[in-house]
Amino acid sequence: MPAARAAHQLTTQAVEIFDALPTDLHRADLAQVSRVHAADGELLATFFQQNRIEVPLAQISEHMINAVVAIEDERFWEHNGVDVRGVSRALVNNFRGGDMQGASTITMQYVKNRLIDDAYRVGDWEGVAEAQSQSMARKAREASMAIALEQELSKEQILEGYLNLSQFGHGVIFGVEAAARFFFNTTAAELTPIQAATIAGITNAPARFDPTRNPRSSEHRRNLVLYRMMVNGFISREEFDAARVVPVEDTLEITPVPRGCVVAEGAAFFCQYVINTILTSPEFGATREERHALLNRGGLRIYTTLDPHLQRIAVEEVTSHVPAGNTAGLAAALVGVEPGTGRILVMAQNVPFNEQEDPPEGTTSVNFSAGPLQGASQGFQSGSVFKNFVLAEWLNQGRTLREHVNASRVQRPQSAWHAPGCTDFGGAPWGPRNAEGHEFGPTTVLRSSYRSVNTAFATMATHLNLCDVAETAWAMGFRPTTRTSAAGPVVLHHPTVEDVEVTPAMIMGTQTTSPLSIASAHATLAADGTFCEPYAISRVVGPHGNELPVPSRTCTPGALAPNVAATMNYALEYTMTHGTGRFARLAGGRTSAGKTGTSQGSAQTWFVGYTPQLSTAVWVGSAEGEAPHFRINFNGRFIRTLFGSTLAAPMWRDFMNRALEGQPHERFSAPDPALVGRYRPLREERDDDAEETRAPETPAETPPAYSPQPPAEEPAPPAEPAQPAQEAPAGGDGGGDGA
Repeated sequence: MPAARAAHQLTTQAVEIFDALPTDLHRADLAQVSRVHAADGELLATFFQQNRIEVPLAQISEHMINAVVAIEDERFWEHNGVDVRGVSRALVNNFRGGDMQGASTITMQYVKNRLIDDAYRVGDWEGVAEAQSQSMARKAREASMAIALEQELSKEQILEGYLNLSQFGHGVIFGVEAAARFFFNTTAAELTPIQAATIAGITNAPARFDPTRNPRSSEHRRNLVLYRMMVNGFISREEFDAARVVPVEDTLEITPVPRGCVVAEGAAFFCQYVINTILTSPEFGATREERHALLNRGGLRIYTTLDPHLQRIAVEEVTSHVPAGNTAGLAAALVGVEPGTGRILVMAQNVPFNEQEDPPEGTTSVNFSAGPLQGASQGFQSGSVFKNFVLAEWLNQGRTLREHVNASRVQRPQSAWHAPGCTDFGGAPWGPRNAEGHEFGPTTVLRSSYRSVNTAFATMATHLNLCDVAETAWAMGFRPTTRTSAAGPVVLHHPTVEDVEVTPAMIMGTQTTSPLSIASAHATLAADGTFCEPYAISRVVGPHGNELPVPSRTCTPGALAPNVAATMNYALEYTMTHGTGRFARLAGGRTSAGKTGTSQGSAQTWFVGYTPQLSTAVWVGSAEGEAPHFRINFNGRFIRTLFGSTLAAPMWRDFMNRALEGQPHERFSAPDPALVGRYRPLREERDDDAEETRAPETPAETPPAYSPQPPAEEPAPPAEPAQPAQEAPAGGDGGGDGA
């Protein structure tokens, strides 16, 4: 009688509660693992808040279905969402003060887990606590929603949802597919009875019954599940007897799923670039928080542009030429871009990746190849590499490679340079000196280019509008990473053309930029003047196979006039055969063009070079600050002065030789004869205070007519010039040293 009265009272309370309870259950997409893939599909990294891989019921072993029904809700296929017998037993027990009993059906547990997941997803911690509370009100709400859910979904749909939603240990393993992979290195479809019983036993108390943490408790729970499977006729007595004596440790094959870019190893910095692109692109959400949630919950398949074969080569060459922890403290990075598309094919550096805010010594979270937005790097002075933008504007103005300019050192007043339309100059006179130290008097622009003559480029700049030089550099793809202000450097996360600093010293590459920017700008030359914004994400697919929008991939044909680009290529080929890049000539006579670069004090050194198929920039220097590199001990090798030709050029050569092996030898379009020009000394440039003059060089053979197609024969070179003089330290007033 007391039990009957108790049951009656509880039933009356339950009816009153039910009348006021909601019945609708919000079913948002479950959090799933997102994966980052290389261009060939190779898995680079995974990201998740909950390690879950949703699968349909048809891809879940019948043993798994039977195990969870046997232990959690043996009348699942019969009730309408609430097991009346179980609930009555639990209510009476709880009313009489016994241990709290749940009597939750699989449908009710699914409702509970859904409520927890919804609250957790939006950071509603009170909602999480409420959904987990041991109260009759919570049970009544679950029951109400479970009854309504059973009228909306089939038993199979509810069971599928439950098996994909439930937690199975380690705090991050959700759903039977992820559990099968983690604990047994198999799939949900292939689970055996003993494996299924182990997984089914975990979800009741994931921390207590995790076989990796509490193997004895897990084994006891597993055997209880096996027993219930036997009682319900899912396995035989013989199968039960054989399975229950097997130690749980003997059944496990733990297969962790590490998350984050660190697992990408040599491609970690490229992976980081991809993730930062997602976190900063509005295509993936209105706020950074939304984008972060999409990455870690969205079940995305992110396909990238990385060529894993080339990436492995890049890592090997970077780390062999400039090992991490070298005695000179040099850092190095290499990045390669496909001309005409902007696809980032490789991105490597010598200092190992560590994503901690304060990484251990000898590691870094900074991507030297990228800028502030995607790499957290403030970039590096480009040195003499910037001269290529000056040369491009020189040709834009119809000037020629064979004009003579004064290469003697001249201290000119600031008024000698002009920037109408964007700025005015003032201050002390300026006149850079040469690293090689032996160029003086009139010399051709072509020779000045392949020998990287500072003084000649200073003269050339007096004939140009430096505002136009800045615009040409920007159009080709130069992107500054900082600009100067009275308060110090301003970091540029979203640079514009107005951020390119216009000063006479700009021609020496005094403004910082990134290796990716330099590689992309020179890919413009390789693509006959078409600039393509570099990109790393080719496509993103959602969990249901739907394509998501990705950041736009913009190419600008004619960013540099094709005839100017072809003539630039003609000039920069000479760097490889007669100039500062001669140590970087490619095997087999493969056509290439390039430029060395060294900043003030040899703090930063560069080599950028390209073929029609690949544009690659190599940087070697100081990762922090502008430490000079004179008389350094580099792992037992004495280097008097670090130049772009010292370490960066050989690294570029060795990478490119391996990267292009087996690819056809392609040539650049022929130069425009009108821009190559005839020798025409600029007599007005023989300043009275020039240190010395010498006779003009002998004219060389006229190049073939300009054509946008590769010529049948390589342009005829001029007479072999004298070898460059012995490299010497840069002066303190140049901003770049000509290497």
